[in-house]
Amino acid sequence: MYRRLRAQTGRWDMIVAGGGATGVGVAIDAATRGYDVLLLEQADFGKGTSSRSTKLVHGGVRYLEQGNVSLVMEALKERGLLLQNAPHLVGNLGFVVPSYDWWEAPFYGIGLKLYNLLAGKYGFGPSRILSREETLERLPTIKTEGLKGGVIYFDGQFDDSRLLINLVATACEQGATLLNYAQVTELTKDGEGFVDGVKFRDVETGQEGEARGRVVINATGPFADSLRRNADPSVEPMIAPSQGIHLVFDRSFLAGESAIMVPHTSDGRVMFAIPWHGHTVVGTTDTPIPAATIEPVALEQEIEFILQTASLYLEKKPARSDILSVFAGIRPLVRSGDHGNTAALSRDHTIRIENSGMVTICGGKWTTYRRMAEDCVNQAATLARLPERPCVTGHLNIHGFHPASGKFGHLWMYGSDAPLVRQLEESDPAWAEPLDGALPYTGAEVIWAVRHEMARTLEDVLARRTRALFLNAQAAIRMAERVVELMRLELDRDKEWEAEQLRRFHRTAQNYLVARG
Repeated sequence: MYRRLRAQTGRWDMIVAGGGATGVGVAIDAATRGYDVLLLEQADFGKGTSSRSTKLVHGGVRYLEQGNVSLVMEALKERGLLLQNAPHLVGNLGFVVPSYDWWEAPFYGIGLKLYNLLAGKYGFGPSRILSREETLERLPTIKTEGLKGGVIYFDGQFDDSRLLINLVATACEQGATLLNYAQVTELTKDGEGFVDGVKFRDVETGQEGEARGRVVINATGPFADSLRRNADPSVEPMIAPSQGIHLVFDRSFLAGESAIMVPHTSDGRVMFAIPWHGHTVVGTTDTPIPAATIEPVALEQEIEFILQTASLYLEKKPARSDILSVFAGIRPLVRSGDHGNTAALSRDHTIRIENSGMVTICGGKWTTYRRMAEDCVNQAATLARLPERPCVTGHLNIHGFHPASGKFGHLWMYGSDAPLVRQLEESDPAWAEPLDGALPYTGAEVIWAVRHEMARTLEDVLARRTRALFLNAQAAIRMAERVVELMRLELDRDKEWEAEQLRRFHRTAQNYLVARG
């Protein structure tokens, strides 16, 4: 990627700041139209919001209740396209809404029928009302006292950061230049005061760089206002950051293959309990926060709220001691007049042409990243006076595309790359062994992440190339020494680098652990 950067002697057509789903989606869209694209990410791809989602590719049942039919229809179409374009990472999952009052099943059944209807040809399967017995068959660990039955509907599930890494690979294959650990430090301006490029710093070496572009796109999510102020100190903030957390438990809390959806919690949100990578993920909260941070931390009241809400629906009540990992993420919601209740803010995306000439894109949701990118590139290309070219990402296979990746066993998430990872396992018996008994990840996956997926730090491998830190923080900590040793040899680093990586990782990992209490 740095060779590509140095080879570019003229101006880029587009420079994108931010390497999450939105920014990488923009890079793919622009590159597939033949534009020269540079993307710069201050940390690792997906370090922020894009690795911390509820792991759902969905239309958003809750937005239907808010009356936002257009957002739901758009998201349901995008859900269908994601399943079509990345079948190795996106799957179909049954969601059961349990009913404990006689009116709940028919009431929610009507809403979910409309949800299916709006999906049209992109539907994932018909919803239907379940008897008490059918509900227990699908959710064997649900609380039985007072259970009347339920409603089942079908939605999408994915591995967020794995999809993002495959999107990065797709963008690279289409000719884009993407750099992680390249922090934009300043926006440069032309003689008329319009943004015409960026200054950035290679976080690993401290070296400074500069790039000029016909248009600069701000896709930094929760940090969008910071870059906007860099261009124009007088701008009004447009982000109302909201924090959501998830707790991870072992599989026994949700033994079936279906998820639970609770349409109304005491704070007005939807709660999900989802089977994911052989574990149970429960979330989420919606807590307004004053400012975004790169490594958000779960608040004590959020942890208690999820434990209490989950205990209302699960026969086996989860306790603090059962939590294997907790992760927090920040939603970059776009402000309305009164943003006290962030759960009520729209998940529609916003594209703003700043007075400085920079394009800011924010809001939206993971599911609609492709459509957001299409809108953004259309606007940016017009602004930059680039030749008009149609968007082609609606039917673009994502890197790793494989319709039957399940046959690759624990390597299923690599799709068409899985046989190559398996070759690495076979090339060295030590690389084939699981790094920890609690999780399936092997040394070969570490080597693959470093060689082919731009993993630069221990955290990159344990949090986002594998999902160890998100699934079982203690297991990730136990794996750390072996993983960093493999990385040191592969990257040709010294023992000092190894020690520093361990120090940093242990500090970050504390945020994923919950005090037993």
